[in-house]
Amino acid sequence: MPKGPHFFAIVEATSLLLSLAADSVGDKREKLQKSDHEEMANMTHQWVDIGINLTNKRYDKDRDSVVTSAIAGGVTKLIITGTNVKESQAASKIAQSQPTHLYATAGCHPHDSSSLNESGLQVLKTLLELPNVVAVGECGLDFNRNFSTPEEQIAAFTAQLELATDVQKPLFLHERDAFDTQQSLLQKYLPKIPGGVAHCFTGSKEHMQAYLDMGLYIGITGWICDERRGLELLENVHLIPDDRILLETDGPYLTPRNLKPKPKGGRNEPKFLPHIAAKVAQARGQTLAQLSTVSYQNSCRLFRLESAH
Repeated sequence: MPKGPHFFAIVEATSLLLSLAADSVGDKREKLQKSDHEEMANMTHQWVDIGINLTNKRYDKDRDSVVTSAIAGGVTKLIITGTNVKESQAASKIAQSQPTHLYATAGCHPHDSSSLNESGLQVLKTLLELPNVVAVGECGLDFNRNFSTPEEQIAAFTAQLELATDVQKPLFLHERDAFDTQQSLLQKYLPKIPGGVAHCFTGSKEHMQAYLDMGLYIGITGWICDERRGLELLENVHLIPDDRILLETDGPYLTPRNLKPKPKGGRNEPKFLPHIAAKVAQARGQTLAQLSTVSYQNSCRLFRLESAH
């Protein structure tokens, strides 16, 4: 059939309409993308990593950049874990390099209990008198591998409970396969100590509730991202009250198993804390903003971070 002038006029009009429609869609897409970027900018959350083993040799080559990338990702405060006298001294020294972002604990891990003596306790006490050293620990009991004997562990833990009573700083607690003994000691000393946290909690619902009943906070790590071992914690994390939950990486250990892409060498870093937080928030039925607010406030309250400069 011959195509007359009306046909070509219709084709031209249709092309014009399609072109206008495409321009409109492009404008809307650009506006949406701009809106998304603005929303992301406004959704910057602040986090505290309450447990990062920054003295570990796996950070020796790039420790400063690890801290920088964490801060850039919203993890604006990091508490460096002290696990024995030497590591506590190193943690304190690193913390002093950036006092608005870095803090430390000072204590003796149960594995190192056999090495803790009176002179070591005096060093820990001196460290704990520094404003940026905010907790006693990592301390507690670990009857799973017994690198130090149970008797040595109980003696070292008791000495650190006395130390926390003396310096009036909270506890950064470790426990494995020793709950009953640890609970008994805590019940005796906690009334005289300004609180503490069950660091890297992976226990049962009953143990979680017992810690909460003692007034302790609960520290959650990337263990919750482990589809093999973390299911019980995933199911129970919603039971932690908003005013008792804390977040931590425990890097370089406990890299979240669901992290993609996997970090080179499998090393965990504080910049991955928001990834852990997303899993925690989902399990608790909270937004990231809600979890960020409560966990940040809890960290500052327990460790008195805002006044530790």
